[in-house]
Amino acid sequence: MCAVPAKEHNTIWNDRFISILIINFVMNMGQFMMNALIPKYAYFLGANAATVGIVSSMFAVTALIIRPVAGPAMDYYSKNRLLTASVSMIAVAFVVYGLSKDVTAIIIARLFHGLGIGVAVPLGLAMATNAIPEEKMASGVGIYSMGAAVATAVGPWLGLKLMERLGYNNTFFITAAWLVLCVLLTLRMKSNTPVRHSRFRIKLDRVFVTDVIVPTTIIFLVTFAYSSISSFIVIYAGLMDIDQVGLYFTAYAISLLISRPISGAVADKYGIGKVIIPGLLIFAASFIIISYARTLPMLILTGVLCAFGHGVCVPTLQALCMLLVPKQRRGAAGNTNYIGSDSAYLLGPTAAGFIITGIQNITGSELSGYQGMYRMMVIPVIAALLFFILARKFIREKLAKQETAGDIVGIDTP
Repeated sequence: MCAVPAKEHNTIWNDRFISILIINFVMNMGQFMMNALIPKYAYFLGANAATVGIVSSMFAVTALIIRPVAGPAMDYYSKNRLLTASVSMIAVAFVVYGLSKDVTAIIIARLFHGLGIGVAVPLGLAMATNAIPEEKMASGVGIYSMGAAVATAVGPWLGLKLMERLGYNNTFFITAAWLVLCVLLTLRMKSNTPVRHSRFRIKLDRVFVTDVIVPTTIIFLVTFAYSSISSFIVIYAGLMDIDQVGLYFTAYAISLLISRPISGAVADKYGIGKVIIPGLLIFAASFIIISYARTLPMLILTGVLCAFGHGVCVPTLQALCMLLVPKQRRGAAGNTNYIGSDSAYLLGPTAAGFIITGIQNITGSELSGYQGMYRMMVIPVIAALLFFILARKFIREKLAKQETAGDIVGIDTP
């Protein structure tokens, strides 16, 4: 493993954590710009809702394919150099986006994008958590994920503004340039090769950690539902002639900036259950609100509720994944965590797109298709809530096995 100086463990704000935080922000800026632009671009090129869903989810195909290699590689090779390679792949994807003129080219770019994301995202989480003090894990992961929170607001808004002024392809090239700067930043980080006790091998226990199956399953369910919002909200707002849909992303991000530090502190002090249960209930309510939305204020309210629901649950569950395993297994644990989210991003938009098209064919109304789909997405959120409640004893027992000197966050108590 990459060693972190002992003095850096006294605070979350050490040099290594700050560097990874910046890199994570830049990656997420590009990611959230694409979340807003790619579905709209495919729709602009003539794709129907089902095809838009497939295009949106394509990056998850290669992200899942790379997982069996990524997990073992993160625990065997230099994490810093792997980060350089994976961010470089994301930059290549944005260049291909910029060159695309049809849906086929976009799909090719999405596949490249998935290769980079499949390594970079869990790797960044593992590197960040290795730089966070154990007793501040939930707070640290919450702060780390705030880079994505800011990008959630700035990315879609900026992407849409650049697209209006410069067009789709030039916007993709500009974003590619930002990713190149991110690559340069990774090269400034000191490279440490972990201690190797055996040859590099792809083994199931290095790809998938069964100890984190519960939080990974919950992440899958909530991300499956969330992907339907992130993939289709721009098109949905356009069908209702709602302008300035970028304010939805702004409301989401501002709410994240408020909720995540609070939720992290609550989880560290009172237990993860005090965050997950109310968070899932609020998240379920956001789908009911958006399905009845007719005005911009209602979409903004959806963004606020979504942030206080999905936005606080996912980083808390990620922190739980890291606490359920020994430190040297966090690369594989992060890999397992993102197998869940990648599977959700693969299946969620595709399922949502087919639901929209199916309801539209029955009712003859495209808008009714979107409304019905959002109401149906309450189902996986409620399933996640019930699963978490039933699995609390299992999680508590697993946390007890990992507890060492000093307190760690519990499921119900600090």
